[in-house]
Amino acid sequence: MTWQTARVGKNNRAQVVTIPLAFRFPEGIRDVYIRKDGMDVILSPRLADWTLFIESKVCASSDFMEGVEDMPIQERSFT
Repeated sequence: MTWQTARVGKNNRAQVVTIPLAFRFPEGIRDVYIRKDGMDVILSPRLADWTLFIESKVCASSDFMEGVEDMPIQERSFT
C-alpha cells in the first residue's frame, strides 16, 4: 500500500486539511460526518438525501440484533 499525505493548516480559528484529488468528495457534498477512532479521524459524506444509500442495497447481517432482549417496562407515575 502506498500512503499519500494531506496538508494540515489553519484558516482563522479552524484547522483545515487539504485533501489530495484521489480522496476528494464528489461534487455537491457540502457537509461531512466526522468521528474519531483512536488517533484516526474519519470523514464520511453527509448526503442531502437518501437516494444513494437506498440504491446501494445495504442491509443488516442475518445475526443483527440476535440475542437482544427488550428492556423491562418501567413503572412511572405522572403526578
